[in-house]
Amino acid sequence: MGNSVIVVLYVACMAAMIVGVDVAFFRHHVWERLIANVGIVALFAAFYLRFVGRPWRP
Repeated sequence: MGNSVIVVLYVACMAAMIVGVDVAFFRHHVWERLIANVGIVALFAAFYLRFVGRPWRP
């Protein structure tokens, strides 16, 4: 159960950052917002795999 709580909090933090960046910087720029969102998700995925957990670890 502990790992699932961490994942839920991590995803909630990622969603809050995406919404915040969208509202603050890219409100009327569709393509730039899409690129920024993909970059944020990739950055969060890299940090998750590096620091939180690896699914292939025994």
